[in-house]
Amino acid sequence: MKQSAAELMDLAKEKSGEHRRELMHRVADMYFQFGPRVDDPELALFDDVLSQLAQEMESRVRAELANRMALARTPPVRLIRTLARDEIIDVASPILQLSRAVSEEDLIDLARTRGDAHLKAISRRSNLPASVTDLIVDRAGESTLEVLLANASANLSREAHERLVDRAVEHPALQAAVVRYAKLPVDLLNEMYFVVEARMRSVILQRNAQIKPEELDEALRQSRDRLASRKTNHPPDFARAEKTVKAAEVRGTISPNVLVGFLRSGDTTAYLIAISKLAGTDFETARTIHERRELDALSIVCKAAGFDRAIFITMAVLVLGRENNPMGRAREYGEIYEALPREVARRTVRFWGDRRG
Repeated sequence: MKQSAAELMDLAKEKSGEHRRELMHRVADMYFQFGPRVDDPELALFDDVLSQLAQEMESRVRAELANRMALARTPPVRLIRTLARDEIIDVASPILQLSRAVSEEDLIDLARTRGDAHLKAISRRSNLPASVTDLIVDRAGESTLEVLLANASANLSREAHERLVDRAVEHPALQAAVVRYAKLPVDLLNEMYFVVEARMRSVILQRNAQIKPEELDEALRQSRDRLASRKTNHPPDFARAEKTVKAAEVRGTISPNVLVGFLRSGDTTAYLIAISKLAGTDFETARTIHERRELDALSIVCKAAGFDRAIFITMAVLVLGRENNPMGRAREYGEIYEALPREVARRTVRFWGDRRG
């Protein structure tokens, strides 16, 4: 290696651009041929020379060097840090995605200070720690967050998952990626139900069907902790309607048919209070389902409460009102109602019920 070191010193005297470019390639070739170990003193020499040369090269040449160095077993650390901080993403990207020489502290600093292109490259990195992904979730755009969610090895904190759901509520383009993200806590997944389109709702129900019983209680506890501070704004006639429902409970007449009676008479608030009690959900969720005419969600509530299909169809027709073809739509959702396992409905409603705060 002594001859190689001497040769490096001679080559470093060359000053022209073309010679410097050739010099850099020759030094890189020598580095890979020698294959220095971490404790080899020559590694520092390679690092000094390549770092200096990289600063003098155009971006195309720096990108070539970055691609070569990204998978090096014992990469020159100073050079790697220089390339990782390069403003040109074609230079920084292979290092940010692949190089083992980029430390967690480097990634944190870059995630705080660089733009979306660099954040996207970092998001593709294997085994990203939560300290880095927290910053990406806070700062990145939706397309970068989709890349992060596609990285199965990335580690996200509970707080990052919560912020992802909050952002997805405001940005529909992100919703499909969030719902399909396998590591999303199931209680947060169920928060997405009333936000996403119908085809995504089926993904949520499938996940609810797969959750293990021992995991369900912990998921519900997490849901309560997140939602406990949220308050419900009751309608002006809530107190009067609550007395009506309580009176029916005392008489022992609270039943699905009573719900139908409330709907027929136009006592919407009493209907919402009663169905919340029978199904185990909260008032605000019941009101959302009713006001949006969410028949698929109504089928879940009715199935969880053990109502028969005829009651569900009657309620669906009354909820739809004079909308075009209410019977046709109600029958269509009646088929969905029949196919829905009651246990899945009950699990889903338990998450909604924990939203009562």
